[in-house]
Amino acid sequence: MSKKYLIVGLGNIGLDYISTRHNIGFKVVEKMAELNGAVFETKKLGDLAKFRFKGRIFIILKPNTFMNLSGKAVKYWLEKEIIPQENLLVITDDLNLPFGSLRLKTKGSDGGHNGLKDIQDKLNTSQYNRLRFGISDEFSKGRQVDYVLGEWTAEESEKLKERLEQCTKLVKSFVMAGINNTMNTYNNK
Repeated sequence: MSKKYLIVGLGNIGLDYISTRHNIGFKVVEKMAELNGAVFETKKLGDLAKFRFKGRIFIILKPNTFMNLSGKAVKYWLEKEIIPQENLLVITDDLNLPFGSLRLKTKGSDGGHNGLKDIQDKLNTSQYNRLRFGISDEFSKGRQVDYVLGEWTAEESEKLKERLEQCTKLVKSFVMAGINNTMNTYNNK
């Protein structure tokens, strides 16, 4: 059994995107690295940080390919680090979930999310673990792109701190306790 895990936060690179809803994946893995004393280094197709915890190796990736091409980076690092697909966790934003809600799944559709769609294409399967972080759908018709690429409200920013900490606990549980236990513990919490 491999003791390596690839934890991928989806987002877009560049200053324009840092505080946007679409970049919640980056925010989660940045928090994870910070809490575990890991530092990101720019490598092929992304920024990578690594740390060990109780015999497991966490390899944290922020693809620098832009969201819609995330699959290339995910596939490259799975193969390079020889990590089985069941040890992959992709963290992404989700419009269909209320703000801050967390939903861990072992498979599913891309739900119209271009980052997930590209990962599914490159891995040739929809059977991979993903953690969806709810950003809600509080936007008017036709304003989805503006909303997703918009910045958090003051109220959301305030609540984000606790949500990010909850997210990092979920990721650690995924690695240490397995996906089924983690789904039972954290989904809809």
